[in-house]
Amino acid sequence: MAATVKYDEVEVGQEIPAVDYVVRRLNLVMYAGASGDFNQIHWNERFARMVGLPDVIAHGMYTMAQAGRFVTDWAGDPGAVVDFGVRFSSMVVVPDDDQGATIRVGGVVEEKLEDNRVVVGLTATSGDARVLSKARAVVRLA
Repeated sequence: MAATVKYDEVEVGQEIPAVDYVVRRLNLVMYAGASGDFNQIHWNERFARMVGLPDVIAHGMYTMAQAGRFVTDWAGDPGAVVDFGVRFSSMVVVPDDDQGATIRVGGVVEEKLEDNRVVVGLTATSGDARVLSKARAVVRLA
């Protein structure tokens, strides 16, 4: 876990360096088991293509979880996030190879609020596609 970020040490406009999260088919199968979402588009390439997808795609909530992980890792406290929301704007296509797919998540401190809270705007991309939009987290810092 990263060192705890302190409210007095952040400024509006401060960028939080992007982090890459690699997604492989195994991650999707493990997530399916944990979440109970066994929709075949997340693990069966033949089925995904049959329904018109380019390949297997990551669960939207898995993608969202990577953005949440980014924020909690930055804050240094998994309990620091007090509000979190996104819209899903594109798919994360996960090929069946050693490289898998990459979700790149970055952020900017957009606003400082009362009670040591900050609003963090997030960007999440995979390849050239923005996979989350309107992604925001309210984080209570030390």
